[in-house]
Parts: sequence; structure tokens; C-alpha cells
Amino acid sequence: MPSQNAMSLIVEFMPLVMVGIISFIFAPAAWIVSRFIRPSKPTAWMDTTYECGSEPIGDARIQFRMQYYTYALIFVVFDLVTTFLLIWAVAYHGLSSSATVYVLLFLAILILGSAYALKKEEKIWI
Repeated sequence: MPSQNAMSLIVEFMPLVMVGIISFIFAPAAWIVSRFIRPSKPTAWMDTTYECGSEPIGDARIQFRMQYYTYALIFVVFDLVTTFLLIWAVAYHGLSSSATVYVLLFLAILILGSAYALKKEEKIWI
């Protein structure tokens, strides 16, 4: 028979377990329900591109410049770096000195990579 402490722990985490179960059931259930609700016969209207209620003009396939993809990649990298640094800053007092060295090494690699990327570019597009 479980102790009183174990039972209170189970009762305390029951809402979290219920949210987890609901979240795992929701996606497959939404997919199954959408199979019954959606129209079954495709039409020419369904094949057109929808852009804010206006009729599309010309071909939707255009070629983007590589700088846009580079900008997106740099944004994702700096977003992740910000997240890691925020976590490190919050937990700074509880970390060992080796963790601080690893973060400084991480920042050094980031700065070297940024310097290399800026040196390689002819123009700064950011």
C-alpha cells in the first residue's frame, strides 16, 4: 500500500498527467474529425491560390535571393543563442566553473563564426 506522501504526490501531479493525455489525444482526434468534415470532391476553385481574398496575379513560384535565407538562418542561430544565454544567466550561481568555461567557449565560437560570415559577405544584408 502506498504511503500518504506518495498519494499526495500523485494527486498533486494529476492535472499535469491529464493535460498530457489530452494533448496526445487531441492531434489524432482533430485529424480524424477533419477527415469527416472536409469536402470530398476537389474543384477548380479549391486548386487556386488564396491570398487575402484577392485573385492571384501571375505565377506564384518566384525565386528568392539567397540573402533572405541567410538572414533567416542567422535569426534562428541568434534566437537559440539568446535562449541558451538566458538559461545560463538564470542558473549562473548554481553552476560550476567548468560550465562557465563552456559558455565562454560557446560565445567565442559564435563570435568567430559571425566574424567569418561578415568577412565572407561582400555587402552586409542584415
